[in-house]
Amino acid sequence: MKKSVKITVSSLSFSYHDRKILRNISTTFTEQTITAIIGPSGIGKSTLLCCLNRLWENIPGSRMSGRVQIKLKGRQHDIYDKSYPVSQLRRQVGMVFQNPNPLPMSIKRNIAFPLKLAGEKNRALIEDKIEESLKAVTLWNEVRDRLDSNALSLSGGQQQRLCLARALILDPEILLLDEPTSSLDSRSSLQIEELLLNLKKRCTLLVVSHYRDQVKRIADDVVELAGGKLIQPQH
Repeated sequence: MKKSVKITVSSLSFSYHDRKILRNISTTFTEQTITAIIGPSGIGKSTLLCCLNRLWENIPGSRMSGRVQIKLKGRQHDIYDKSYPVSQLRRQVGMVFQNPNPLPMSIKRNIAFPLKLAGEKNRALIEDKIEESLKAVTLWNEVRDRLDSNALSLSGGQQQRLCLARALILDPEILLLDEPTSSLDSRSSLQIEELLLNLKKRCTLLVVSHYRDQVKRIADDVVELAGGKLIQPQH
């Protein structure tokens, strides 16, 4: 069965002060696939991700034009429509960064943080979601006996899986991943790749990557940027 379009980007341009970073980009991303975004450093790959969950909006001197439509909960939404709440958008469009960024608190509180932020007070539900999220990233068996330990005591690969679990606890429909393995050793990187391949059963994933071998291993589609422009989607 042919998968439908999840994200539609139309005539997207982005500038930071007087520097144009993205120029008139139009493309689509298919649901429940992994799309790799490739291109030289500093070309706007991370910026493109930030335009898909409005993470750039608090950066002074930034300006965007164009349109981004995302199908969320079965309905199309213009995510830059003033009536669409950014808090709701970010519950459905999660992001994982290049360097693991666990909060300086326990493993359990790290994972639960987005739920608490969303106002969830049901302790049993929170406990269940913590376990479910840690199992989804194959971290549960490694940390189940030390959930109250500081998350900063985990290894780099474990911290990145914790950050993935934290992003998954809100059941996002889309995950944006900005070079999620660049700070990891090869063993941890392969572990994350395997997780991403499993996660596409439940999410649409966009992954910025510098590693051609990694792209070959995990990507269903590839989008290449050069000079701030889309060269062409490669399938």
